Amino acid sequence: MNPRRTTVLALVLGMGVGFALATTSGVLALRKPDGADLPSQDARLMAEVIGRVKEEYVDPVDDHELMQHAIRGMVANLDAHSSFLEEDELEDLMLSSEGNYSGIGIEVSYEDGLIVVVAPIEGSPAERAGLRTGDVIVAIDSHAVRPAGLGASVNRMRGEPGTVVRVTVERGALAEPVEYAITRARIDVHSVRQAMLAPGYGYLRISQFSETTLDDLEAGIERLVEASGGPLTGLVLDLRGNPGGVLDAGVDVADAFLERGLIVSATGQGPDARFSVEAAPGDLLDGARLAVLVNGGSASAAEIVAGALHDHGRATLLGRTTFGKGSVQTILPLSDGRAIKLTTSRYYTPSGVSIHERGIEPDIELPRPEEVIAYGDLAVDAELRAALDWLRSPASRLAGKASELPST
Repeated sequence: MNPRRTTVLALVLGMGVGFALATTSGVLALRKPDGADLPSQDARLMAEVIGRVKEEYVDPVDDHELMQHAIRGMVANLDAHSSFLEEDELEDLMLSSEGNYSGIGIEVSYEDGLIVVVAPIEGSPAERAGLRTGDVIVAIDSHAVRPAGLGASVNRMRGEPGTVVRVTVERGALAEPVEYAITRARIDVHSVRQAMLAPGYGYLRISQFSETTLDDLEAGIERLVEASGGPLTGLVLDLRGNPGGVLDAGVDVADAFLERGLIVSATGQGPDARFSVEAAPGDLLDGARLAVLVNGGSASAAEIVAGALHDHGRATLLGRTTFGKGSVQTILPLSDGRAIKLTTSRYYTPSGVSIHERGIEPDIELPRPEEVIAYGDLAVDAELRAALDWLRSPASRLAGKASELPST
């Protein structure tokens, strides 16, 4: 296993949950564009549109504001994951990659246009204010979540430490939504948590991928082995609701359980956009059986992990089809501290499959829970119980044998 990988100069972002926004070390080398001048016809059209807007729009708009809108629209309309970043947005993105951010401190999932609280982070402003697992966030500062979308809603929850955000939630059988005034703070995120499920069987949940994830993973497995009194028989790796994060962190996690073989490959226009990554010898579990839980909220770097472990036969996937984000975003710095987050690659699982807009189907499909559950709580988490039952079954002893996929 490679303890720290720095060769992949790319960024994989998740579904946009915001708390998992991250980047990779080394990606910020400034690239100078080789683009030609705008075609004269397009330049004339741009000038004509700007002139009409300045003359006819209901409120005065200056040239700088119009150009900023044009730049944002140009990049954002390429795809759902590319965007123009102001200096403060870039700074937030970089801080998030280090495993911390400024906000209210909640782990969330996003399904059917709703933001659901998976769990408030221990000691966070959200926990102190009274947010609970299962709360459905319907508005932030009076802006409804569903029409605003996930990205805009999460950005509203983030902000300077000490500032207040008002979060409106629907909860269980309460007749009316409840509004909480929460004071933002700096949140230190530990993306891995662990627990013993039964003698010899451990549980690890990765909520996102940041620069601290590999260290947290190694520490979590050490604690489980210590609690078990010896090597584990099996492990449930929970990637449900994990929106992704740092590409290198996802690669490192896959590498942690693989002895050899291709982890991920990518193609794109630029030389840095084309790469492949191989596993280094070393399996933190020493071959113990592995079950991976996934669902529609498992995206991006989480899908890299699931795809690599699945294609090599190292793990059995249980749950539901993953989100299907098979593209890579790179941060490209611009002048004055700004940048663009641009889709630069499409990645492929070791078997050569692109999961973009398709996702990864589990080996064992589990029914969707009827209500929001607390991930990792055996008493209420039926999917976790199913994964543990699978690990204990005779069938799991025949699965999880690494296959011989070709290396590159």
